[in-house]
Amino acid sequence: MAKLIYSAIASLDQYIVDKNGKFDWAAPDSEVHAFVNDLEREIGTYLYGRKIYEVMTYWETHPVDGDSPLVENDFAKIWQAAEKIVFSRTLAKASTAKTRIERTFDPDAIRKLKEQSSRDISVGGAELAGEAIRAGLVDEIQLFFHPIVVGGGRRALPDGALVRLELLDEQRFESGVVYVRYRTRT
Repeated sequence: MAKLIYSAIASLDQYIVDKNGKFDWAAPDSEVHAFVNDLEREIGTYLYGRKIYEVMTYWETHPVDGDSPLVENDFAKIWQAAEKIVFSRTLAKASTAKTRIERTFDPDAIRKLKEQSSRDISVGGAELAGEAIRAGLVDEIQLFFHPIVVGGGRRALPDGALVRLELLDEQRFESGVVYVRYRTRT
C-alpha cells in the first residue's frame, strides 16, 4: 500500500506564498533541490490542485539533458515520469503528459488509489492537501522551512484539523532551510 505524502516549502511562519502571491523566496538551492529529488524518486503519482499544477507544468518542457543545473534536469526527469491527477472544476484539459483531470476530490477514490499503488503518492497545493489531511488520508507531512518570515499569505497547513504527528526525520541545510518529516498518527 502506498503512502500519501504532503510536502511543501514554507516560510518560518508557515506560508507557502506571501500575501502578494509570491514565492520566489522559496526557490531551493542546489543542496536542498538534490535532497528534494531524492525524496521525489519514490513518488509514482502527484495529486495537484489547479494552481500548483499550473506552476509545475514548467517541468514538462524543461530539458532533462541540457545546460541547466543537473539537479533541475534530474527533477524534470522525475516529474515527467510520474502520473498526475489534477483536481479542478475549471481546467478544461491537461497540458502535460500522463495527466488526468478530476472535477471533485473523492476521499474514497484516494483510499482506493493508495491501496492499488505500488509507489507513493504526493499531494501538492495547500488547499487540496488540507482536504486530504482533514479526511485522514495523509500518512506523512514533509515541510521545508525557509529562514524568512513573510507575515501573511496562504498557509501550508489547514485550519480546523487536529493531527497528531510523530517526528521521523529532520535535516538542516547550509542555507538555513530546515526539513522536518512527520508520520501522522491516528
